[in-house]
Amino acid sequence: MAIASVALLTACGTGGDGGTGGADSSEAPTELGENESTVSILAWPGYVEDGSNDPSVDWVSAFEEETGCMVTSKTYGTSDEAFNLMKTGEYDVVAASGDASLRLVAAGDVAPVNTDLIPNYEGIYDFLKMQDWNSVDGVAYGIPHGYGANLLMYNTDAVTPAPTSWDVVFDESAQYTGKVTAYDSPIYIADAAMYLMTHQPDLGIENPYSLDETQLAAAVDLLKAQRENIGEYWSDYLKSIQAFETGDTVVGTTWQVIRNSLAEGTPAEVVLPEEGVTGWSDTWMVASEAQSPNCAYAWLNYIASPEANAQATEYFGEAPSNQGACDFTVNPDQCEIFHAGDEEYASQIWYWSTPIEDCLDGRTDVKCTDYSDWTTAWQEIKG
Repeated sequence: MAIASVALLTACGTGGDGGTGGADSSEAPTELGENESTVSILAWPGYVEDGSNDPSVDWVSAFEEETGCMVTSKTYGTSDEAFNLMKTGEYDVVAASGDASLRLVAAGDVAPVNTDLIPNYEGIYDFLKMQDWNSVDGVAYGIPHGYGANLLMYNTDAVTPAPTSWDVVFDESAQYTGKVTAYDSPIYIADAAMYLMTHQPDLGIENPYSLDETQLAAAVDLLKAQRENIGEYWSDYLKSIQAFETGDTVVGTTWQVIRNSLAEGTPAEVVLPEEGVTGWSDTWMVASEAQSPNCAYAWLNYIASPEANAQATEYFGEAPSNQGACDFTVNPDQCEIFHAGDEEYASQIWYWSTPIEDCLDGRTDVKCTDYSDWTTAWQEIKG
């Protein structure tokens, strides 16, 4: 996709005209200087742990001792919140999911990254590098952190036989009225689009994040029908855990960490349905006007190291991005559970990517709907 087409997303936010550390923000640095004394990080909960939440969970202190960069951090709950917080210019680094990363690029809030200045980049799985959600026109905009799938979870007592398709939350969801759940975000429209790829092939959907107006309308219609049977949408995974434990929810979208966190004896299992799944591959990005660009690069290199990457992704509940991380997990089965490095498994995941007007599937005869269109559609779906 071209820089020009990504720039169309600037309607969703404000642009930045400054540079990282005083340099032109449209170019990555060619060398680094001395580390500053602090670095400010914006991230998902569980990505920047310093022992204050749990004394036994701390990978930040080692970074501070090693680099002299003292960390301040803030967590966010949704990608939209992260996007808006980055507009303040208060953060040097952000961990962004694919439904925010291109918006941050388009708004000028993040800068290209010179991966040659990040030695641990070499150890990251190749299938996560230079993808639609972390690069533009062959230019890297960040470092992969961890990745995972949006799986289907079901109550084994209430949902029989064991489902193999997403039809239990779409075309067949009426039998579970009030006990179906779905992820609360405009990016969930892609889940419906992915389902339609198999069940309504005449729509011609080839990429669930690349929808023209007709295709988006079809996904919206499917989600409006589903809405009648939704008990609760979720964005806080702790609430999803509780809903499955109490039986208030019996089927819907989940993460592996949610299944792993259920109370012992909860009758629930997860499956990767035949249509495939959506998922995420988060990216560490450097602010275009970072006040501590050298410490920002130090953090990107540190968090991509096998040891730190293992700690952070195991704690959160996702596959690590560094192929050496599996040697450092506390649970020897961690990488097997999350299918780390399994390219065949990963190939079934449609990773979150920001919808843009220039179709991601390569079509040039139509304009695709962008994230602002999806946001409007999501509001319409939820009513």
